[in-house]
Amino acid sequence: MFTRSRHPLRLTGRRAACVGAAPSRTRQALLATALTAAVAGCTITLPPHEAAVKTPVAAINSATLDQYREAVARRITDRNPSYVLRGTPQAMLRSLVVVSFTVDRNGHIVESSVYRTNGDDETESTALATLRRAAPLPQPPDKLLNGRGQLELFEDWLFNDDGKFQLRELASPQAQTID
Repeated sequence: MFTRSRHPLRLTGRRAACVGAAPSRTRQALLATALTAAVAGCTITLPPHEAAVKTPVAAINSATLDQYREAVARRITDRNPSYVLRGTPQAMLRSLVVVSFTVDRNGHIVESSVYRTNGDDETESTALATLRRAAPLPQPPDKLLNGRGQLELFEDWLFNDDGKFQLRELASPQAQTID
């Protein structure tokens, strides 16, 4: 015989242990059966043996980006030989112009603008004009393109007092003393 306690769902007495335990044993048995069935249907497959060192995709893209940036810089200097500084840039540059530009999958310049400068209008104009003169640029690798089929780049034009420049990508080490 069993009686109810003050808590409406709690059973007390001798039969309470049996009544409360039965559903728990049934659940345990069902869980064990389901787990056994699930494990029995599984097979363990080891992954294929791969090379010990695998180059991450980001590193491949980084190397490819560096190669593309160098190709773009060479195109700009090849198309503007009279503006390019040969030799060592002076210690105190006249100007540093950072240009942001976007290239489409065919190498066409979609947009360009001065990103950072010291305010020298002549060098800003020269940087943008030499970039436009180099168009079309080499076609960028497909894996570097964004969802719109474009690639945004930055390049630095380093200007000497005579108005000639080197691009940071190809620049010689700068002079250490002011002559």
